[in-house]
Amino acid sequence: MTIKKQSIHCLDYTVNIASILSGDFEVFLAQNYADSKKIIFVDENTHEYCLEYLIANFEILSDAEVIVLPAGEENKTIQTCIQVWEAFAEYHITRKDIAICLGGGVITDMGGFIASLYKRGIDFIHVPTSLLAMVDASIGGKTAVDLANYKNMIGVFANPKAVFIDTAFLMTLPIEDKIGGWMEMLKHGLIADKSHWEELKTIDFKDFIMPESFIGHSLEIKNTIVKADPFEQNSRKTLNFGHTFGHAIESLFLENKQALNHGIAVGMGIIVESFWSWKKGLLNQETLNEICSTITEKVSLPEIKNVQAEYLWGFMQNDKKNESEQVLAVLLSAIGSTNINEEITMELLEEGIAFYNHIN
Repeated sequence: MTIKKQSIHCLDYTVNIASILSGDFEVFLAQNYADSKKIIFVDENTHEYCLEYLIANFEILSDAEVIVLPAGEENKTIQTCIQVWEAFAEYHITRKDIAICLGGGVITDMGGFIASLYKRGIDFIHVPTSLLAMVDASIGGKTAVDLANYKNMIGVFANPKAVFIDTAFLMTLPIEDKIGGWMEMLKHGLIADKSHWEELKTIDFKDFIMPESFIGHSLEIKNTIVKADPFEQNSRKTLNFGHTFGHAIESLFLENKQALNHGIAVGMGIIVESFWSWKKGLLNQETLNEICSTITEKVSLPEIKNVQAEYLWGFMQNDKKNESEQVLAVLLSAIGSTNINEEITMELLEEGIAFYNHIN
């Protein structure tokens, strides 16, 4: 399959959507980092399925240091970062060197965080290998690790020097990761662009194909929002739709030593937060039904029948969007339109859990 080359210009870097063999990646490294040390971050999965594709095709990476980070959200910790920084010091990494983050959202989050703090910052680029990382985690300049079981509590804003998206990597993904990426793309459509929502409704997971045009569309939506509010003071908060409940349920699963795909957690959050939107009189019943049926008719979501609202509420009280002791969320007023800073109560949370359990 031939990928039509696309370039998306972000705040101070470019996202390239094309086969990584097309030349841009190699030219970028040769022009900017010919004499620099290259460090490639991978996890166990991308080490097995993706690294050889990169190393075998680019002579400039023949001497790269490969750092294998443990896979999974549960390993996205400051302790892991400290081990890598110690390795950087052993390798005599300088501020002229570059890190290449080859992986999904955990690798782009943590790799960018590690690079942005070492010696007050070394350059890094992203080569996302999961759909979620391609459409969301690799752009926007957010880097972070978790604190205990609280998601992305320690982080900085730091942009990559470039992002290279090659959809060939999607062939390596299990179905769960494809579903998770689709959920994040649905979020982009719901908050800003009904046409994107409509095209994503056509995806069939029995014969999964994600057109590059859909990926480019999703990236353009996020990029427009980030450019208008890079440090999340106002309109960028809309990108957190689905994440107030989603991060809380993901944190609860982490606490119970269960892995929950981030995008699937966001999908669960989309259902609950759409219900909150309806309950607060912002969203009509027909739209709530459309959103929920679009998700539940295509995919199976985790059961949470034994989840107690009190446990989730504790995580929600530490959400980064909160202000003045209020739990705040982004809610929908229509497909493509949002309200930010909507207060959520414990009663709404209890009703949201009951609604989720009823329709799932």
